[in-house]
Amino acid sequence: MVTISLCMIVKNEEEVLARCLDTIKDIVDEINIVDTGSTDRTVEIAKQYTDRVFFFEWIGDFAAARNESFKHATKDYILYLDADDVIYEEDQKKLIDLKNTLDPAVDSVSMYYDAGTDEFGNVTLRYRRNRLVKRSKNFRWKGDCHQYLDVRGNIINSEISITHKKIRHSVGRNLSIYQKKIDRGDTFTPRDYFYHGNELRENGHHERAIESYDKNIAMKEGWIEDKVYACINKADCYRHLGDSEGELKSLLQSLEFAKTPRAEIASRLGYHFQRNREYKPAIFWYELAARSEPDPNQWSFSYPAYSTWYPHLQMCVCYYQLGDMQKSYDHNEKAREYRPKDERVVQNKALLEKKLGLTES
Repeated sequence: MVTISLCMIVKNEEEVLARCLDTIKDIVDEINIVDTGSTDRTVEIAKQYTDRVFFFEWIGDFAAARNESFKHATKDYILYLDADDVIYEEDQKKLIDLKNTLDPAVDSVSMYYDAGTDEFGNVTLRYRRNRLVKRSKNFRWKGDCHQYLDVRGNIINSEISITHKKIRHSVGRNLSIYQKKIDRGDTFTPRDYFYHGNELRENGHHERAIESYDKNIAMKEGWIEDKVYACINKADCYRHLGDSEGELKSLLQSLEFAKTPRAEIASRLGYHFQRNREYKPAIFWYELAARSEPDPNQWSFSYPAYSTWYPHLQMCVCYYQLGDMQKSYDHNEKAREYRPKDERVVQNKALLEKKLGLTES
């Protein structure tokens, strides 16, 4: 059985730190917590779980802080978590099993990161991360914002999920880090342009986000998956700006990189035509999205809603507009499997049952 060091960086996490540690404390063999300047009870709470609490001055560089936390690990493998992450019971069992059976020749184990869930427990954003890494390999974090762990060697994919349960979003924090990079005259990588675009978009700077995405797309270097989502996210920006033509062009541009119309693209194309009251082409794209099968080995962003309840809910609307109440009802029922208490689904069900004579008038 291998041994595991948990390594975390924290700052003002008194609301969530205990919640996180309670889900992992009985699995790992060592807990290392690096505090970067808390002014609340974070350090006090951390010391209730471990005497390995260290301090590191925050320099506006997440990679530097994470690398510092890794320096304190002494066990075979390093597991990292954020304070607002949790590991659900089912995934705890999977992690224990992994710990008991892991071949020491493995350099890294990837796990799902369920970065978002809706109010009904459905995962809304998922991607893979190298989550458990061999300490002796001295893998390093890179990137001062939206950092990544630079891993090479024997990597295996697991079915374990780490679930992100944030209480609040640090508005503008990452955007300010990118602005400092710009002010310093740093050279942006394709990854920088992609994530800077994301930060700009999430903070409502849609025109500037489009510029950043275009810079990512124009560079020959860079991960192809980032370019796929640069096109998709750029389309979202154009939609927010009311530029339907720009939105459509960006969605079609995404196919140049994706090669096939994955659900995130197809659902957006469906919505584009639906908004223009072109319901038959909208249904075509929604059907394609609903038939999409998730790739368990996909490392890039995956938004399960676009292949599950969302296209069915939209097809319910489209078929209603075309006068086909039965198909409208059928697709609403499929959406209801995922979101049974969604107000829209409940209202649709009542309306369509009345239209179809399934309830007393």
